[in-house]
Amino acid sequence: MDRLSFRHATRRPHPGTRAEAIAGVVASGNLEILLERVLAPDLCTVEIETPVTGYGDVWEAVVADFVARAQPGGLRISINDGGARPDTVSLRLLQGARLMEEAP
Repeated sequence: MDRLSFRHATRRPHPGTRAEAIAGVVASGNLEILLERVLAPDLCTVEIETPVTGYGDVWEAVVADFVARAQPGGLRISINDGGARPDTVSLRLLQGARLMEEAP
């Protein structure tokens, strides 16, 4: 089991007022993402638990791309991975960010 942690500065807070959201479900080849609006508006953290070891560089690249695209300032993101591919991870992260922009 790998446990990875990433911390990124953002240019702005993520839009919206929703306090938390969940995207995806842990099932064969998928993942669950919990997003919480609990950090400073210029900070984003991502904590990952995955049974697939040795892919830290791939996770780092996917998370960095997401942060550059979505600017998720203020969000703490927890990922419970079930073996998802990088494109699925990107999709779920963007879905979760979109949910945070919607009304609670």
